[in-house]
Amino acid sequence: MLDNLPKVRGRYTENAALGAKGWFRCGGTADVLFKPADMDDLQHFLQNCPKDLPIHIFGALSNSIVRDGGLRGVTIRFGREFADIKVEGDRVTAGALALDANVASIAAKKGIGGLEFLSGIPGSIGGALRMNAGCYGTEIKDVLVECQAIDGKGVLHILKPNQMGMTYRHVDVPQDYIFLNATFEGMQETPDVVQTRIAEIKQKREQAQPIREKTGGSTFANPSVETLIQAGLSEDMKVWQLIDQVGGRGLKIGGAQMSEKHCNFMINTGTSTAADLEALGEEIRSRVLDRFGITLRWEIKRIGDK
Repeated sequence: MLDNLPKVRGRYTENAALGAKGWFRCGGTADVLFKPADMDDLQHFLQNCPKDLPIHIFGALSNSIVRDGGLRGVTIRFGREFADIKVEGDRVTAGALALDANVASIAAKKGIGGLEFLSGIPGSIGGALRMNAGCYGTEIKDVLVECQAIDGKGVLHILKPNQMGMTYRHVDVPQDYIFLNATFEGMQETPDVVQTRIAEIKQKREQAQPIREKTGGSTFANPSVETLIQAGLSEDMKVWQLIDQVGGRGLKIGGAQMSEKHCNFMINTGTSTAADLEALGEEIRSRVLDRFGITLRWEIKRIGDK
């Protein structure tokens, strides 16, 4: 395959371990992994690669299952060149690979409040943009000023929140768009006050979530209020409660388990395959559908060949 790919300044790696580097620590390989040297190198690749080439993009691999059969084509994974974080006034601009928690931390040190919720989101800014990530009452759409993305033809786009169709854990942006960076706006506050709020978020996560396990964050999105009402349930019911009521807490398939601590988190107990994880998730979805008539929506991305 390498003979058919454009010459780049970055690096190609064939049969690259991918799933094993994700937060679940299991799954398949990538036919070719491409780490671009910078944005120009990525643009050159996209403009000159074969038109029928399957292309995938990953950041921190925090909320992804790479299926055991691996990924065909080229998988793009950013390096530290895409992890810069810059502060100007009450705005923070972060590269797609910048970890959400690092953005919150740097903002706090500069006395910028309003971004501390990012400290509770596993993964990187690119992934947070793709799913309008959020927690503790704030979402990406609430603080986003604009972001840059490059499409499958190598064309650069500058996007405002009102162009992105941002709703709960969803953005209406073409799948071939690759997010490069984002600018967020907070508010001037005392650094100590902001850092205290981050510490409180970290403490809440430590107490409620299995963050020290091989996990990928929340498995399923909370159903909408309309969906809950149609099912005859309380409008403030959370997805973990549905999972709990169908016997999901601690449920195991192979080496995969729904966490005892927070049953909307899947964990790799040490021997799980990607197939185990996906089968466990589908078993939970089946039980909730049978019991409540609700089809749970995956937050964890599943990609590749089974």
